[in-house]
Amino acid sequence: MAQKKGIAKQIRKVFNVDGGIDILFFAFLMAILVIGLIMLYSASYVYAYQYTKNHDSAFYFKRQFIWVLLGIAVMYVISRINYKTFEVLFALGGTAVSWLLLGVALIMPAHNGTHRHIYIGSFQFQPSDLAKFALILTLACMLDKYHEAIVNKKPLQSNIARKVNETFNKPVLNYSVRAILLMGMVIVIYAGLVIAGSHLSGTILIVCIGVVMLYLGEVRGKWFVAGILAAALVIFIVFNTDLLKGYMQDRIYAWQNKDYDPLGARWQVNQALYAIGSGGLFGKGIGQSTLKHLYVSEPQNDMIFSIVVEEIGVVGAGIILILFGLLIWRGVVIGINCPDRYGALVAMGVVFQVGIQVVLNILVATDSIPNTGIPFPFFSYGGTAMLVNLAEMGFVLSISRRSKIRR
Repeated sequence: MAQKKGIAKQIRKVFNVDGGIDILFFAFLMAILVIGLIMLYSASYVYAYQYTKNHDSAFYFKRQFIWVLLGIAVMYVISRINYKTFEVLFALGGTAVSWLLLGVALIMPAHNGTHRHIYIGSFQFQPSDLAKFALILTLACMLDKYHEAIVNKKPLQSNIARKVNETFNKPVLNYSVRAILLMGMVIVIYAGLVIAGSHLSGTILIVCIGVVMLYLGEVRGKWFVAGILAAALVIFIVFNTDLLKGYMQDRIYAWQNKDYDPLGARWQVNQALYAIGSGGLFGKGIGQSTLKHLYVSEPQNDMIFSIVVEEIGVVGAGIILILFGLLIWRGVVIGINCPDRYGALVAMGVVFQVGIQVVLNILVATDSIPNTGIPFPFFSYGGTAMLVNLAEMGFVLSISRRSKIRR
């Protein structure tokens, strides 16, 4: 009998069977998912009818719906797991698997000049979707384990460190610097593997996630500012040199020169702007978009926001953005009230990642930044992205079970 109680105790340690999930966060997420599926079908049925076998107008909707159901199941399972139990395993395992898959993608045959995907028969997987989540888990673990070092200004004791510190007459090389450089190296490796596959948008997201996580982890302000300036310098150099080849450089040039190649590099974003402009305040009505009739290229993907605005207007799109804002707000509340640093960092890192993607996608659709192919979370078509996003939401719900909030 005592042995059975011991086993039950171990199971309860692994699975968060006590405590309910945060209903507000869950409700906001479900509302976004339902609206996303409706808008995906509306945006995609013309394109699906034209380009899929058997002219199946519901092709993208049916596949996305299956991924949503699978993702909700994964989200539920993860929400029952005690996130603290596997903190180090998630960090080490997630990083190892992500780097391996990103490396495999680099040796796969190129598709449209990129090495973003791994192909297994008719199934394709984009490792950068997993890499974004793995980076959050890894940095959260490092920021938790190395917190004392991050805030420690005590000088390092190695001979080289002593000589450098003596030269500058202050502890330039201290425990905080070593910890920050270690985490910076992790971010650089992630970003390097993603950009090697010619995935500019994924690289931008990786860098943004890294900067946000370091800020949340109490990295000193001057290092945070230095990181932003370094990222801005790299972006400036990349955008104004020939370091990027092929379609990426073409899209950047098309963004800088609005009259460049209107039937090619600027076609998609120009049509997206026409769609947004024609939507007005209240839109043309769901299903009534004109620009989705083979004007906006692949409207079910990165430019779905333009069809959303065309059909439900600025007011409807504003309501969707409010829902995303509420989701992010509730995630931050869950993180702030979490009893441990790791859970707080994961919860806030996940919702800020969603927020970053929403903002960058809208900036692309409105031609405010180059067309880099950033999906609109829970709206854009993509099975692996949906699965990973819902797995992330499962982590937040798991953290909410232990968060000291009114439910």
